[in-house]
Amino acid sequence: MTIDKDHLLSSYDYDLPPELIAQRPCYPRHKSRLLVYNENLDQVTHTTFEHIHDHLPQNSKLVLNQSKVYPCRLIGKKDTGAKIEVFILSTEIQDEGYLCLIKSSKKKNSGDLYHFDNEVVGELIGLIGDGTFIIKFNLAIDEVLDKAGSIPIPPYIRSGISDDKDFDDYQTVFAKESGSVAAPTAGLHFTEDVFKNLSEKNITQSFVTLHVGLGTFAPVKSESIHDHKMHTEKYFVEKKDWQEILSADKRFAVGTTSLRVLESLWPDKESIKPLHLYDTDIFLHPGIDVKSISGLITNFHLPGSTLLMLVSSLIGREKTLQLYDIAIKERYRFFSYGDAMLIIRKEN
Repeated sequence: MTIDKDHLLSSYDYDLPPELIAQRPCYPRHKSRLLVYNENLDQVTHTTFEHIHDHLPQNSKLVLNQSKVYPCRLIGKKDTGAKIEVFILSTEIQDEGYLCLIKSSKKKNSGDLYHFDNEVVGELIGLIGDGTFIIKFNLAIDEVLDKAGSIPIPPYIRSGISDDKDFDDYQTVFAKESGSVAAPTAGLHFTEDVFKNLSEKNITQSFVTLHVGLGTFAPVKSESIHDHKMHTEKYFVEKKDWQEILSADKRFAVGTTSLRVLESLWPDKESIKPLHLYDTDIFLHPGIDVKSISGLITNFHLPGSTLLMLVSSLIGREKTLQLYDIAIKERYRFFSYGDAMLIIRKEN
């Protein structure tokens, strides 16, 4: 029996020199590099993000995710003095506390007290059983995050240890709705100068909100990607934005999260309920027909990740890996703080 290589995890591997993993963004952000792939011409162009307006079709609609990252990572100590790291997964109260991940070298027991900066104290009150816990704090959650929280940058950036610069760097300039534990990173390249240049070509923006969960970092473990269980994320869209998106002739998703929203809603696009909070566990990969967009703006993603598979659903796995090979040879910067790629899909 012939095995379709597009459905094997090992088919999405590539070798990346560690020095190409960006540890800081470009300053200003629109100076990041941009690889443009035009599928109609099968052509690659190298430029910088500030010139993206030169490559997008006039009158296009950009769809951006306006979710905002909250400072959900807390570093503290137990009563014993042992180091503790807490990752708050949601700011919605649950069983008198908040759903968290806990990283500690010691066993975790109900009643454990955790001490953080500025007299923030947490008590472990619930063990869920799936690797998550419920922690009750001595302050309101907004105060906890303000007094003790840090920005949750990924582990491949400075070993996950953020600083004050990341409060600005790891946030889009249009972020509005707090709820993400990771930034929608394709949006990090945009500045007011970029939006000004886009407007001169009547390239407009509409917004969706998808709160990025920790599952976005979950590795695919099964060799057959069809056996992978995709994480669930919450999203919504306002009526005005959705009407603008539907009426556009050409739509470009800014980032994988925006595309996941569009493809989740597209089958019932005429009957969605604006501001209704939806869940999606959509998994886009080769073999899935993506119908909602003319193209995608995205960063360069980790080997074997569902995000790399998503990009491959647009232009095929082999072409995607060819473009990644070009980016590596051209010394593009990879991952969350790295450079960007614009894919312009073949017109039907």
